[in-house]
Amino acid sequence: MTRGTAYGGTPPLRLHPRHVRDRQFPAAGFGRRGLDPREVRRFLHRVALELAALNQDLTRLSEENARIKRALRDWQGAQARRCQS
Repeated sequence: MTRGTAYGGTPPLRLHPRHVRDRQFPAAGFGRRGLDPREVRRFLHRVALELAALNQDLTRLSEENARIKRALRDWQGAQARRCQS
């Protein structure tokens, strides 16, 4: 089973910073108190910046993981050849 596909469903779309920045909220109805739109935008911008940093870290770590796996595979191959000779 692949990650995010419990019960054979489709994996959820990955949340990107632009989704957070561009998110719109409906206005509170007449006579109701709502949120300060500037505070909401400021918070969403902060979340988007944090999400962007996390996505960069994830990409960097995935690349490093692939590099280490290649190095290990190369080392194991060299050890196997050394033992055979």
